[in-house]
Amino acid sequence: MSTTPNKSNRLTLYIIIAMVAGIGLGFILNSYFAGRPAASNDKILEPFYLLADIFLRLIKMIVAPLVFTTLVVGVAKQGSLKTVGRIGGKTMLWFIGGSFVSLALGMLLVNFFQPGAGMHLPIPATTTATQQASLSVCDFITHIFPTSLIDAMAKNEILQVVVFSLFFGVATAALGEKGDIVIRALDAIAHVILKMTGYIMNFAPVAVFGAMTVVIARQGLGILSTYSMFIGEFYLGLFILLAILLFATWLFIRNRTLNLLRHIKEPTLVAFSTNSSEAAFPKLMVELERFGCDEKVVSFVLPLGYSFNLAGSMMYMTFASLFIAQSYGIHLDTGTQISMLLVLMLTSKGIAGVPRASLVVVAATLATFKIPEAGLALLLGIDPLLDMGRASMNVVGNSVATAVVCKWENSLKG
Repeated sequence: MSTTPNKSNRLTLYIIIAMVAGIGLGFILNSYFAGRPAASNDKILEPFYLLADIFLRLIKMIVAPLVFTTLVVGVAKQGSLKTVGRIGGKTMLWFIGGSFVSLALGMLLVNFFQPGAGMHLPIPATTTATQQASLSVCDFITHIFPTSLIDAMAKNEILQVVVFSLFFGVATAALGEKGDIVIRALDAIAHVILKMTGYIMNFAPVAVFGAMTVVIARQGLGILSTYSMFIGEFYLGLFILLAILLFATWLFIRNRTLNLLRHIKEPTLVAFSTNSSEAAFPKLMVELERFGCDEKVVSFVLPLGYSFNLAGSMMYMTFASLFIAQSYGIHLDTGTQISMLLVLMLTSKGIAGVPRASLVVVAATLATFKIPEAGLALLLGIDPLLDMGRASMNVVGNSVATAVVCKWENSLKG
């Protein structure tokens, strides 16, 4: 089902080499593109974009079935609704605490650094962003519940798949012996999908090479300095968030924290280089089980985490929203900022772990608080670089959450 440690280390090395090679080729192409028509440049980059796109499509192909099968099995194997409620309660307690810390940290840092204060942009007379990004509470709650499992899977609506899986898993467990047949079948399907994951992950270095080539070729190395202060402050925030999460994890699993980091380094690197925490999901399941997390807890907690516990994305949302407000000289008092934080606590749930999903939520937040959505254009150029950090932090956040819940349940092996 999984690769050996030696093969895993080799794959990590290949991914790093691919990243460096992609940056180098991207720099060469960027120099070559100078003064040339954009259309012809895009034509040259098509094959490289295709490499990354195929890999992400292959990952998306298996994520929804994997979430469904593993979560149903994870819920059903708990044995009773009482056990599901106990583990679910502990999981959501960690998720809510982590969400609040992530959002609050973003708010504190952007107020401290004031990255947008020096831009002095005029407020546009009319908003240029689309209004459909706005998301009311009623719309969000309605959207949680799927009208069709097939439709939810086809659109990769992970939160809807999670809701169906929870109902299906509880109902399967309630059937007793009759449900055992379903559990065994879905468990076997989950293992087949994880085997597929091993094959797909072998393509990761090629995808990383293509993705990095496209980003640097289009934006140039100058993108690293154009918004260097904003990028640096955001990544400083991610490192602070990482330190907080690791300290909280150390309180529960002590000296095994570093060992956990060693196990998740490859999924984290995949998320960083592809801009997608979703791309790391299948491999992350394997590595957490190898670390010693109980399979039943991993199958239950990790899929929920991808809907409710995207730590990096949540920190970015307050950071980006307040940065845009600062850029237009819009002062938001403490009460308004706390209101924004609470709104984001709700609207950030259920966003898929896919590239730039956070921008939709940021757009909705800007509209809610009468901040010009046109300010999103300030971030589009550097969003791929920011998304790398967001995605990798999402992976770390869900990994430590799974390990801690396993410890709470006394099911952490080793």
